[in-house]
Amino acid sequence: MMDRFYLIVGHVGRLELLVPQGAKLVQLRIKDRPEAEVRRQIARARDFCAVHDAQLVVNDYWQAALDLNCGFVHLGQEDMDSADFAALRRKGIRFGLSTHDEEELDRALSLGPEYVALGPVYPTLLKKMKWGPQGLERVTRWKQMAGETPLVAIGGLTPERLPGVFSAGADSAAVVTDIQLADDPEARTREWVQACRIMEDA
Repeated sequence: MMDRFYLIVGHVGRLELLVPQGAKLVQLRIKDRPEAEVRRQIARARDFCAVHDAQLVVNDYWQAALDLNCGFVHLGQEDMDSADFAALRRKGIRFGLSTHDEEELDRALSLGPEYVALGPVYPTLLKKMKWGPQGLERVTRWKQMAGETPLVAIGGLTPERLPGVFSAGADSAAVVTDIQLADDPEARTREWVQACRIMEDA
């Protein structure tokens, strides 16, 4: 079963700050850095997560994940076009896939992912999206279509929105902006961990 709380960070330094606050599932999403720097951060994150019993998910850089013996990658739709899924499977690397419409969901599910992600559920400040907010009804529909495949909700999530998101069918809540923009990211991460734990016990 996937962890309810899915932390997403943009730098290994932030990962090292927040994983000790209780995050057990964390994605390293590095953008616009040289390849050598990307690999350095991935290797550091891999070792840090191993020590802290957390699952590292490498965003986009599936070849680096293969080379560095990481166990999990996340791929967007564009990355899926170039990814060598056979090589990932041979190495036993699990993968999660982003989806935004039914065609993308069908394609993703045909590949047997560890999870599918749907977003943005709510308006998000992080990046310009060509898709509008998907809403909770779409979360429910996605879960019906995904069946046994875990569903990750992402986009505009806050602890207050968690009950609605999980009631709609999401298995995990991926969080970027709410923690990134917090005055105290460490305290906010602990709030998220606690909120997800309460939802799990409910």
